[in-house]
Amino acid sequence: MTKFTKTGHYISRRIGKAIGDYDMIRDGDRILVGVSGGKDSLTLLKLLRERQRWSPVKYDLLCAHVRTDTRCAACVHAETLEKLFEKLEVTYRIKEIRVLDKEGKTNCFWCSWNRRKALFETAKELGCTKIALGHHKDDIVETTLLNIFFHGEFASMNPRQELFKGAIVIIRPLCCVEEKMTRKFAKENNFPSQLCRCPFSQDSKRKLMKEFLNSVERDYPYIKTNIFNSASRIKDEYLQLKPEGSSDLVHDK
Repeated sequence: MTKFTKTGHYISRRIGKAIGDYDMIRDGDRILVGVSGGKDSLTLLKLLRERQRWSPVKYDLLCAHVRTDTRCAACVHAETLEKLFEKLEVTYRIKEIRVLDKEGKTNCFWCSWNRRKALFETAKELGCTKIALGHHKDDIVETTLLNIFFHGEFASMNPRQELFKGAIVIIRPLCCVEEKMTRKFAKENNFPSQLCRCPFSQDSKRKLMKEFLNSVERDYPYIKTNIFNSASRIKDEYLQLKPEGSSDLVHDK
């Protein structure tokens, strides 16, 4: 059994809590982990693999990396990740997809949609009915605020979400884990850092939400947990019901 630091034990316990609270993994599950190559997905893969060794719940674990044509010239993603997958003794697939148009451009929605489609196709090919994604608590909270601020709706990422009438189940075992912990775990385990980064990551609304939350958290340390919990604590009697025939006015500039 791998010897983890306090960080590893903390994250593993939080993963266990999420699995139990949201009924994420059952006996006989065949789970595909979507691995981008970043700190979060590699943390998830490593800890799910370790839990697999001693967990009384028996499940198969596989992983997939979707490689797009937006990668930089110095990208070492595939070669580096293959070595990591082989070291963890996990069956893997690396999928190549195109997201750039004829002018060499794309956008967040189109790239994300095609990456997700590739994961669904890979899961079907490998006989997996569950896909584990590396979204952590910060991702979920940021998504909640993005939808409120820029779309005028209360929506977020579910820790467990059934799609296609239950044919595929998305699970997010890191939903109770803060990003600062996966960052620390990645450093302790020498995860690779010279990997491609999203070309939109430095200029996005998500970056704005991250900065906003970090600034508020300095004075109110439980702000992220409170926002995360709010999705399961909705008080129906205070919901605003839109009059029939009225229209939405959402401004996003």
